[in-house]
Amino acid sequence: MPHTPASQALKHLNVIDMTHVRTGPVCVRQLADWGANVWRVERVGDPADFSGRHDSDFQHKHRNKRALALDLKSKEGRAVLHRMVEKADVIVENYRPDVKHRLGVDYETLSAINPRLIYASISAFGQDGPYKDRPGVDQIIQGLSGIMSVTGAADGPPTRVGIPIADITAGLFAALGIMTALVERSVSGKGQWVQTSLLESQIFMLDLQAIRYLVDGIVAKRVGNEHPTGVPTNAYRTKDGYINIAPTPPMWDRLCRALDREEWITDPDFATKDARRKRRKEINDRVEAITMSMDSETLLAKLEAADVPAGVIYDIGQTFNDPQVKHLKMSQKVRSGKLGELNLLRQPFSLSRTPAQLALPTPEFGEHTDEIMRELGFSDAEVARLREMKAVE
Repeated sequence: MPHTPASQALKHLNVIDMTHVRTGPVCVRQLADWGANVWRVERVGDPADFSGRHDSDFQHKHRNKRALALDLKSKEGRAVLHRMVEKADVIVENYRPDVKHRLGVDYETLSAINPRLIYASISAFGQDGPYKDRPGVDQIIQGLSGIMSVTGAADGPPTRVGIPIADITAGLFAALGIMTALVERSVSGKGQWVQTSLLESQIFMLDLQAIRYLVDGIVAKRVGNEHPTGVPTNAYRTKDGYINIAPTPPMWDRLCRALDREEWITDPDFATKDARRKRRKEINDRVEAITMSMDSETLLAKLEAADVPAGVIYDIGQTFNDPQVKHLKMSQKVRSGKLGELNLLRQPFSLSRTPAQLALPTPEFGEHTDEIMRELGFSDAEVARLREMKAVE
């Protein structure tokens, strides 16, 4: 079947997906979900990829793409890729830096074929530098970037974030880089090399913690569920569980009134945000002594009435059953020939004229090889010959 765009927004773009594991597929999924014609290049003889083709994670990462299988170690397989590059707007890869040069699919080689090509590379540590050839995965980068040093209980060990945050954010930043390069190309007519890494993405994600060090010389420590600078902000115990309370500094008066402690408003020890920060433990203990005397529902109602930010702490199942989440329709259905109907996550932003949808399920291994090669201009006889040579599958 021809390309079925998931949106009209990017349907004019041809994208070559040479990625694997998570961070690259996350990047390309952003383009596929907004309508790009994605050709996913799979490796001949490797139908399972890393995670198992029919598990939920694989299905989530590769929807809205079509797949063909090439042997890039053969000159015939590379010739097919070169034909694709001639027609492509974007190519995305997340090989280790040296691998693409060994395969002859590096930026210099492919941009010579198509000077308008946006070539995006995602690596663990960067394309050069002393660590460029090291193996690196999400948890390793969480440790090196400092993220783990500010995550977890104050008296506990360094703790990884509960999602593969380095993989996900590097993929999203790569997609943003690609879109920036495409906008620039509309003016210059020239492609360029987009580079990011898991390490760069995580250092950027340190955000205020990085700036506190760079500007103020403060090396942040773990503070558990508390805010690094704002007091009081925490997960507080109630009679029947925990809730989050997170007023901004100007909301201190509102919180005091909601907790029936108006005397705290005029207490000079609590008068400013800096004063409250110095009494972090005392304030948290005082607040929790009150919250423990109430059930969560009653307390949340009082805080909402006072316009103080507060909320429940869900498990993931409860999240998807929350009425606001249901209203947002954060899951959408797609039908897989092998797995039947699946619920997958939708994009977290919307466009009024060109919305995204789940148009195609994740392809089977090399499912669209013949179809894509015909679109590239190969005859049936040429496809058959390349299959016989095992250059394609």
